[in-house]
Amino acid sequence: MLLSSSTEPLLTLETQLFKNGEGGYNCYRIPAIIKTHKGTLLAFAEGRKISCNDFGDVDILLKISEDGGHNWTEKKVVAEFGGLQAGNPAPVEDLFDACFPEGRIFLFYNTGDVSEHEMRLGKGTRNVHFITSNDQGKTWSKPTTISNQVHFNSTTTQAEKDWRTHATTPGHALQLTHAPYRGRIYVPANHSQGDPQEGFNEYRAYGFYTDNHGKDFAVSPDLNTPSSNEAIGVELEDGTLMLNVREQNGVSKERIIALSTSGGEQWDTEYFDSELITPVCQSSVLLFKGKQANALLYSGPNSRNQREKMTVKASFDKGQSWSLKKEVYAGTAAYSDLVQVDVDTIGLLYERDRDGIYFSLIPFATLQPSDGK
Repeated sequence: MLLSSSTEPLLTLETQLFKNGEGGYNCYRIPAIIKTHKGTLLAFAEGRKISCNDFGDVDILLKISEDGGHNWTEKKVVAEFGGLQAGNPAPVEDLFDACFPEGRIFLFYNTGDVSEHEMRLGKGTRNVHFITSNDQGKTWSKPTTISNQVHFNSTTTQAEKDWRTHATTPGHALQLTHAPYRGRIYVPANHSQGDPQEGFNEYRAYGFYTDNHGKDFAVSPDLNTPSSNEAIGVELEDGTLMLNVREQNGVSKERIIALSTSGGEQWDTEYFDSELITPVCQSSVLLFKGKQANALLYSGPNSRNQREKMTVKASFDKGQSWSLKKEVYAGTAAYSDLVQVDVDTIGLLYERDRDGIYFSLIPFATLQPSDGK
């Protein structure tokens, strides 16, 4: 059932996809969503059986919509790790593989056997895997493990090889479309480096990528910013790769931005975006291709101290300023992921009220001029 959450002539329509306590799971978290070239929406989430804690018996779940987000299938498990943790879903569709002319969907994810605290102490193992689907998410392959390829390479120092925690995104991954990196699948990620430091300052965001459709992987350098953590990426109109990154220590209460003109092989610059205020939380970015112009979109809690005021912002100058915004929900809200439903409509999958995960259909025309906050 779709619920109207606005009295504007163009309505924001909202439905709850995953409700905490229902369907065999105590809690649903970590949304990720993509639209395939056929228009199918795939909405992923972690299903946490025992509690809302990050570690435990956690499965990755999927719901599918073939009518633009109005109706959805029942959820199904697409990845699990026995009674332990499978999480951080990072989906992307590969449209450049000649062996799969109808496209192939990748879902990257992590498994873990201890809590994040124990992992930071070096007492557990985090692995990275992917599964694929050739039929719009209806069926999936067996997992392929790529941990050794995406943890380090031949130039990595011994200290940097002491990786402990690791997480893909959270949110969607991406495929680059501009030459010379056209077809590259890029997965933003983060890890901890060596012994725990105050303020999680051993955390570093980075990314890994494949130029041959998952056969081999290479890694981006770490960001220089201490405690850079959960990252999500977007390819700008000129082919620049942008990462939008969480600062785990919460010092600035702003998003970290990293730019690469080499498809993530090197970082050209890093800076804090003063207009993208945030508590310590994940956020999402997306290039929205509209009728008149393209817009860089951002979603996240529009607050410095609380996970609240879920807001979508739009930029027409590659993120130098954010001229439009819409507050989607004023109450408690945390992680989110953006998708373009059609040329007029934004889709937002987000955590709300500690009650589960909601999906909103937001007409782009309902975004209003922003005061930069």
